[in-house]
Amino acid sequence: MSNKPDLIRDIERVDAATVAKAGEFAASILADVAGRRGTLSSRVAPLSPCMRIAGPAVTVEVRPGDNLMIHAAMAIAKPGDVLVIDGKGDETCALMGEIMVSQCKASGLAGIIIYGSVRDTEAIREIGFPVYAVGANPNGPTKNISGRVNWPVSVGGASVQPGDLIVGDADGVVVVEREKAASLLEAAAKKVADETKRLTEIRTGGPLRPGWLDGALRKAGVLQEGEAL
Repeated sequence: MSNKPDLIRDIERVDAATVAKAGEFAASILADVAGRRGTLSSRVAPLSPCMRIAGPAVTVEVRPGDNLMIHAAMAIAKPGDVLVIDGKGDETCALMGEIMVSQCKASGLAGIIIYGSVRDTEAIREIGFPVYAVGANPNGPTKNISGRVNWPVSVGGASVQPGDLIVGDADGVVVVEREKAASLLEAAAKKVADETKRLTEIRTGGPLRPGWLDGALRKAGVLQEGEAL
């Protein structure tokens, strides 16, 4: 039987240098070089398209409609952390609002990902603190039920371990394993360079058809060997 407490204070985080570099890339770039995996469902969306997040995950699991353990996580989270909250996708009440988001901003956290709902959305947008959620509901939560902090969670169809890299932008959120994050930075930079080159070709009268298309069609059996579009 495990002796680990429900609230784990100390975790190993993806390092700050990796977070800073990863935060320069779009979530789509990181998702592609990570094997086109680790992204959250599009139900988890930013309250404003301009919101961006990059940081290590502090994970929280709560019962639907109860935010007691979110308060506990906020008390032990460190500057730069991202709260990643498994609220079971519940939309019947908000788990956080203006007061809690203001506390997170004042504490220096990097953002909040909630697989659940929030409220005070206009105020949160004015605060400018990055919050991603599945929706909004004016109904408030209870604070009665135990949950867990810094245990593995499932959020929006993705598994998240404490300390994993979280990057979010207007397209959504990608989760990269802590141990894997640094190794993806070079590949991400190369992908950006390749895509920039391709966009320049398209915009300056270069070839419109991608060079890989005929080969891919042959491999898929659409074209025969030696045949081209």
